[in-house]
Amino acid sequence: MRFHSRVTEVFALLLLAFSLPVRAQSPSPAEIARWEQQAQRVEIIRDRWGIAHVYGKTDADAVFGMEYAQAEDDFARIERNYLVQLGRLAEAEGESALWQDLRARLYADPDSLKAAYARAPASLQVLMDAFADGLNYFLYKHPEVKPRALARFEPWMALSFTEGSIGGDIERINLGQLAEFYGAPARVGGAGDAAVTTSPAGLPALEPGGSNGIAIAPKLAVNGHALLWINPHTSFYFRSELQMASEAGLNAYGAVTWGQFFIYQGFNERAGWMHTSSGVDNIDWFRETVVQKGGRWYYRHAGRDVRLATRPVTIRYRNAEGGLAARTFTAYFTRHGPVVARQGERWLSVSMMWDPADALTQSYTRTKATTLAEYLQIMELHTNSSNNTLYANAAGDIAYLHSNYIPRRDPSLDWSEPVDGSDARTDYRGVHAVSETPNVINPRIGWVYNVNNWPWSAAGPETPKREQYPAYVDEGRWETPRGVHALRLLSEPKQYTIESLTELSHDSWLPAFAGMVPRLVQAYDALPAARPERASLAAPIAVLRAWDYRYGVSSVATSLAVFWGEDVLRRTGRASRPAGVGPEDHVASGAVPGDTLLAALSSAVQRLANDFGTWQTPWGEINRFQRISPDIAGVFDDAKPSIPVGFTASTWGSLAAFGARPGPNTRRWYGQRGNSFVAAVEFGDSVRARAVSAGGESGDPASPHFNDQAPLYAQGFLRDVYFYRADVERHAERKYRPGA
Repeated sequence: MRFHSRVTEVFALLLLAFSLPVRAQSPSPAEIARWEQQAQRVEIIRDRWGIAHVYGKTDADAVFGMEYAQAEDDFARIERNYLVQLGRLAEAEGESALWQDLRARLYADPDSLKAAYARAPASLQVLMDAFADGLNYFLYKHPEVKPRALARFEPWMALSFTEGSIGGDIERINLGQLAEFYGAPARVGGAGDAAVTTSPAGLPALEPGGSNGIAIAPKLAVNGHALLWINPHTSFYFRSELQMASEAGLNAYGAVTWGQFFIYQGFNERAGWMHTSSGVDNIDWFRETVVQKGGRWYYRHAGRDVRLATRPVTIRYRNAEGGLAARTFTAYFTRHGPVVARQGERWLSVSMMWDPADALTQSYTRTKATTLAEYLQIMELHTNSSNNTLYANAAGDIAYLHSNYIPRRDPSLDWSEPVDGSDARTDYRGVHAVSETPNVINPRIGWVYNVNNWPWSAAGPETPKREQYPAYVDEGRWETPRGVHALRLLSEPKQYTIESLTELSHDSWLPAFAGMVPRLVQAYDALPAARPERASLAAPIAVLRAWDYRYGVSSVATSLAVFWGEDVLRRTGRASRPAGVGPEDHVASGAVPGDTLLAALSSAVQRLANDFGTWQTPWGEINRFQRISPDIAGVFDDAKPSIPVGFTASTWGSLAAFGARPGPNTRRWYGQRGNSFVAAVEFGDSVRARAVSAGGESGDPASPHFNDQAPLYAQGFLRDVYFYRADVERHAERKYRPGA
């Protein structure tokens, strides 16, 4: 039995009116006049790398200009982000995105967002107005740009996308289970929902998501100034790089998720912030006991039956004929949140942070905070849910700040599994104060870091102890290879500069293989003389035996190790979890039989020979950076130019991450995620920074800035950031006002 009461099919009558592409709505003369008046208060300067520096008289002017500039660079990515966040992706991509849209609309209900906009402070409303006006003005001035489905932006839409994370908490809701609960055999699809993708050979695409952040105190810096390393790991081209400034005190530079109007990871003249993904348990699943009475559904809570709230959700989708059809669902809600799945006879509801106005306020206002006290005060909104923060400022403060939204719960319950929603003990008791989380502020050791590992090594010996906090504060069960790598490097005495911090963050050691490969060599050495592997694997083993566990474009050992390591983890990864260790540590511990390790090496040798003609193929011949298409889904071609990259997937402990896979019709591996924006910042009397972005700033292949940063990126080099107006002017490529 499927619980999808009153699910209906509604087909649009005017299919031809919705044929692709949609046209932007014609603005009124009053709107055009307002846009053109605001454009006169904005100046955009493109520097020699095509990066936009946007200057406005007010913050709203800066928002208007930065949205216009982002749309110039890649409107398609802006539109897609809002189609995803608003639950309208199926209007462009068809029925396969239906369930992804339903998931989004369980939260981003247009009527609720409009009401939230109406209740928002005037100071936030004016920014949302400028956001919509900047995008609509771009569409008005560029009639050649044809939106796929979103032809007009409204101010309230900004509330659907308030945090900036690449996927966000909502992607923890499984689309298959959602579809099963709400009915109907439609094909489930949509971005960001495949937990594991595979290569043509069926091997897992091993590249953990997340980012690196490091803050260095003045006492460890050559110049006596605090330093910050900003290194998000995302899918490539997920964010743009720009600066936005106003005469009202705004002056921020960094990475901006396409279509948002705040610097997500970056810095102002006095302070910087870097977000890394957190292992906090801030999403909970509740098993609801339900009963039907008189045709209505009720759920049990604290000894009484409570009527489920319902809301109709209509999803439009592109049909096979190119028109629009629609489907309406009745969505169910308990006190905990929307119902999203079924577990046996019980329904599952999910609770997560959803406070759009405060979340947008926090994301924007922290970009103007110049002191640690101001930043911590903004954190009292408790809406930065899925992120840790690495922080540094010109006063010399450094900090690791743990996830900002942690519900206070009964610690006697196991919150890592669905809890009984009928039990009043599962009710939240507010949220933990910032001071109640495992933060580290100005440690004597002089550094803090997070590389998507657990927080219990954030400042080495000065880190808070795990046993002092409820288990749900962080669910990390072991230290990661990246954590091991960063901790070893930071624990070595040294004095830092921007340049040495960059070198540290591109250190080539691969700690996972330093633990795993000796077990492989040991297994080989234990082989009886009669075993055929003694001869067939002698040469590969000799290469790995002599290896220093460092990646490099000319390294054959790196190629062997990566192909072997992926095969080993595919065979043994599941066995590590019951042991309570990471899959790499499971191999390094000796728990994996030697025959399994050797069989994986034989397979790796054969795959290398099949794909590249010889197993003795240098890593740089395999691992490549290529950008040849503006398509959001990566397009790659072995016959077209590409650049060798030495660094590897962060699975192996590479701090500089490069998640590469072969494409459907390629043998070479092409990077698709990992290092996306990289910056090193020094705070003193003035701010100095260097940075690089994957590929380039523009999404237009005809632009010189489509791929101009690729050679720097591939070699781990950073370019100067032009932060001050005088520097921007000296390196200006173009100066103009929006619409000019």
